[in-house]
Amino acid sequence: MKKAIDAMQRVQIAVGGLLLLIFLTTVVYQIACRYLGIAAMWTEDVSMYSFIWAVFMGAGAMVHSDAHFAFTSVLDAIQSERKKAVLRIFIKIVVLVFCVLMVIYGYKAAKQFWNFRWINIPAMKRGPTWLCIPICGATASVYLIYGIFEQIKLLIKGGAD
Repeated sequence: MKKAIDAMQRVQIAVGGLLLLIFLTTVVYQIACRYLGIAAMWTEDVSMYSFIWAVFMGAGAMVHSDAHFAFTSVLDAIQSERKKAVLRIFIKIVVLVFCVLMVIYGYKAAKQFWNFRWINIPAMKRGPTWLCIPICGATASVYLIYGIFEQIKLLIKGGAD
């Protein structure tokens, strides 16, 4: 199971990195076009939506390594490993609720805006641009559920204190 979760995170990071590269490329292209006096209106939409996708893919992936949602000051103050594990479970459950809401409302937003068109590229629909929200919520939920089970296993085995 851990290998599948780690592979999903690597794919998500790769997709986020690719989209970040698309963002940077379109911004550089847009700057060059403005300098040369060439109209490239489509670059605004592509750069904006690729950046949004990159952020959501990165945010989802960082949940797996506890690099996105972390309350280290509280955890560092607690001495007992058992209490730390319980607090980690509680934090993951709170974040999981938020992620489930991301899936539900992200899906509703994508569905509502599915047939809307991009302003500068009318051939493209806006619906797929909203899919990053439920995808981020779903992958983060998988990471959180896995993390909760890992913490529970640690508590059951007595590895925490």
